[in-house]
Amino acid sequence: MSTPLPCPCGRPYSYEDCCGRYTGDDTPAPTAEALMRSRYTAYTLAQEPYLLATWHPSTRPAALDLNTEPRPKWLGLQVKRYQETDGSHAEVEFIARYKIGGRAHRLHETSRFVREEGQWYYLDGDIKES
Repeated sequence: MSTPLPCPCGRPYSYEDCCGRYTGDDTPAPTAEALMRSRYTAYTLAQEPYLLATWHPSTRPAALDLNTEPRPKWLGLQVKRYQETDGSHAEVEFIARYKIGGRAHRLHETSRFVREEGQWYYLDGDIKES
């Protein structure tokens, strides 16, 4: 029997029991933080259709080109702050670490999310200079 793969989002659960519930089927993420974690996981697995589907149509790009070289190697996620500003808006501040070409980088962002018809969407974010 094989050991389940850990979830890339950093929570102590298997991928299937954590973000895989959202990236792998039609189950919407229950909170903006869960959506942000599942979107990070989707970036690590190059799941472009999920990322585009969970990006609000008003700010969604036409494509992400996740398989363009050099591809980042995602190393970890740290959620710094999660705040629902009202019933349909939330912010998540996070740091995502990755490497490209052997060089380490950090993405420090405060992302904004909006909930419409019971589903959370990534709207946009502000990148913080480290």
